[in-house]
Order: sequence, then C-alpha cells, then structure tokens
Amino acid sequence: MSVWRFADGIAPVAPEFRLTLGEGNTPLLPSRSIGPQLGLNNLWFKLETTHPSGSYKDRFAAVAISDMLANGKRSCLATSSGNTGSALAAYCALAGIQCRVAIVEKTPLGKLLQMQAYGAELVRIRNFGTDADVTERVFERLTFLSQQSGTALQISGFRYSPTGMSGVRTIGYEILEQLPSPPQHVFCPGGGGGLTLAVAQAFEFLNERHKQALGVRVHCVQPVGNSTIAGPLREGAERANDVACTTAISGLQVPSIIDGHEVIRAVRRCGGTGFEVEDEQVWQLQLRLAREEGIFCEPAGAVALAGALTAASQNEIDANSTIVCLVTGSGFKDSPSLQRMAGTECPIRELDDLGW
Repeated sequence: MSVWRFADGIAPVAPEFRLTLGEGNTPLLPSRSIGPQLGLNNLWFKLETTHPSGSYKDRFAAVAISDMLANGKRSCLATSSGNTGSALAAYCALAGIQCRVAIVEKTPLGKLLQMQAYGAELVRIRNFGTDADVTERVFERLTFLSQQSGTALQISGFRYSPTGMSGVRTIGYEILEQLPSPPQHVFCPGGGGGLTLAVAQAFEFLNERHKQALGVRVHCVQPVGNSTIAGPLREGAERANDVACTTAISGLQVPSIIDGHEVIRAVRRCGGTGFEVEDEQVWQLQLRLAREEGIFCEPAGAVALAGALTAASQNEIDANSTIVCLVTGSGFKDSPSLQRMAGTECPIRELDDLGW
C-alpha cells in the first residue's frame, strides 16, 4: 500500500520513478474515552504517526522525491522544523539523492538526530521559525540556491512544492474510504497551512468526482502563539497575517504566511473555520491521548483534538456529528514533551524492594 494507489488524484509521476516506503493507509480509529466522556460519540483519530518516518510528511516526501528522480534532480534543498526534514531525508536516502536542510532554531533534538541518521546535512538558522522576516529570508535564500543545475527546493507548502504537497491529499481520500459515510468535520493542525489546504483540496476533488457535495467541513487549528490563519478565519478576514511566533509547539512555529491566503479561501468554501488553542491545552491533550486512548503523539499531533474540543465547548459542532482529528506525528519526535508527560524519573530498586 502507498500513496500511489491514488495516483489519479495527485500530481502525475511516471510509474518507473515512483518511490515508496509503505507510506499511507494509516489507521482511522474511534475514540474510546475522550469522545464518549464529552458526549462526542463519533469522534475519530487519523493516526499519521504510523508512517515510516513517523509523520504525515512521508506522503509529501514520497511524491516530491519521486518527481525529483523523474526530472533528473540529484540534490534536495529544504527547510524544516523536523518532520519535513526527516521525511525528505528518508526518501532521499532511498533515492540516492543528496539532502541539505535549513532547520528551525528550536527544532527538538530527536528530530535533528533522525534527520542526521538518514544522512542529511543540517544547519540551524538563528530566529528561523520565530521571526517572520528571518523566515521569509531563509525561503528566499534557498529559492535562489535551488536554481543550481540538478537541485530542487522542497518546502512542505503548495507555494513552494505543489507536486509534493499533492501527496498529502491522500489523507482525505483515505478518510472517505475508511468511514461508512463522509464525516461532517475534519480538524487539521496548522503551521504554514499546507496540510489543511491539501485536505480541503482532496474533498473538493471528491465532490467533483461524485458530482455532489459531500458536506465535509475542514477546519484549521493553530496555537494562539502562531495564529497566522486561524485568527483571520475567525475574524472574517480574507488574508492570513505574519506573526511574531511565541508558541512552544514544535512543528507549528511558522510565523510567515506560506499557504495561508489559499487556506482561508478553501476552508471558507467548504464551510469550515479556524480555531486557536493554548499550548497548555495541547500538552494536556497529548497526555490524555496517551493515557486514555493509547495514542502516542508529539504535541502538534494533539492540536487538532484541541480544536475539536474547543468547537464542542462553544457549541459550534453537533455532538452527533462524525468528527475526524488528524494526529500528525509520533511522540518520539519531541523528547522534551515526553519528559513533561512522564513527570518523575524511573526509580531503581533492588529486587527484594520491588514492593508491587
């Protein structure tokens, strides 16, 4: 199984160049605890944590690097706060392509080590990921460097890498296959907005294929400290905004707009909106997902659920609606959050003092 079984719904790549590590076909599981406790009887989790490199970005990388092979590109330049870089590094290793990544300054160590394990060359850029001006200048610099012969720029946003991002649409295609009927709501965490846009595009494509509206509302959820898209959506604005990023949620520290304007238009077309959530709520739900649902995710993977619960508390969704939350990355991605969840250190005792 791979994203290529949906080849007619993503950017075209000739079959002989299609790479796969078995990405896609991720589980969609019903909530057994959190949803029922709150009266949300049709709450579902799409577990993107099960991908080969541990996040949904493998869908992006599989198509992006396959397209590079098809076009004779042998050097990949990229930016990342962790998951994009890990995915690209994995597929570059598979393809025998050089991978160089400019890294967000506050990227967790676990993500850095994963990229390096795959053989990627990394440089962390000071203030990249928190300062919108620095972030935009990084993109401009890499765009210039990518003009070298044989080099391609891969940034996980439609603005920069539309071919690769088309692979992310397969999340929407799978959701429709896995449920007996279309969901009413899909909640997506947002950094630069590409994930939300890809999912919204998937349902638009399926609307056209089925010759009828499926009625799926796609929502963009962002931390309050990086609300480039969710805030403007709530306020009725037509355009996204640059911000000074203050969130500590790794992976969602994207203070510049990237796909924000297009996300606002796509979300509005399907009847969705934006939700802003606090970092503390995200950390609490990361812990609850682990201890009540058995779902092991990084903080960014709990952001969609935070948005869904916010919507429910504000009576913006019907309790009987079918609701899907995207759980985007593995808990192993962010070791500081694991230490926060674990709390105390594991004690060492003599066997005779086990005490259980």
